Amino acid sequence: MIEVTNIHKSFGDNHVLTGIDAVFEPGKVSLIIGGSGSGKSTLLKCIVGLHQPTQGKVFFDGQEFTRMSFEEKVPIRKEIGMLFQNSALFDSMTVEQNIVFTLDMFTEMSKQEKIERANFCLERVNLAGKNDLYPSELSGGMKKRVGIARAISMNPKYLFCDEPNSGLDPATSILIDELIQELTDEFKCTTVVVTHDMNSVMGIGDYILFLFKGQKYWEGSNQDMLKSDNQELNDFVFASPLMKAARDTIKP
Repeated sequence: MIEVTNIHKSFGDNHVLTGIDAVFEPGKVSLIIGGSGSGKSTLLKCIVGLHQPTQGKVFFDGQEFTRMSFEEKVPIRKEIGMLFQNSALFDSMTVEQNIVFTLDMFTEMSKQEKIERANFCLERVNLAGKNDLYPSELSGGMKKRVGIARAISMNPKYLFCDEPNSGLDPATSILIDELIQELTDEFKCTTVVVTHDMNSVMGIGDYILFLFKGQKYWEGSNQDMLKSDNQELNDFVFASPLMKAARDTIKP
């Protein structure tokens, strides 16, 4: 479980986050949604330690992550899998090398064990046999899947995904969502996803945290969201005719 309490983040005079509280539970896919500039990615970076909050605390299973030294954070970081928005693959490395890179950094596995683990992860994301390809030879969806394979290479307890469907066509986006859900169930991860994709929200959103102007304006399940009277949430979610139609099937 991950808990954030009273998180604030400022960059100079720019107050990006103000007093965010949330609990992300294991075995569930939690989504952080909101418009551009609402603070979604900043909150994610505060949780994983890429940003230090100006104020507030982050707990990983009761351990206060924000007060730890760099060395003290290492055991928790080994349990974190991260999929970045642009996949963040190394262009000069093959698919296999990109996955093994993480294992080189954090494990004492033998070379053969690392290759076997890479093969397992590639098979898990339906990319078996693509070991020797370079990122330039991959489609956008394949790059995302390689990023996920690398993220799960350490058998993570916590899985973070920043805009996993960005730049993908609808069919591929659905496949990525299904993969995230399957991996969450399989590994019992505490999964946190930043997204603006309403198909993802309705498809895999066990818990939704809605940010508006750097503040928490609503939280609940995707089904609760369809019945909410929160005006800011409704303005964001139901801008799409498809989502309006979904709400109309729920509300009398």
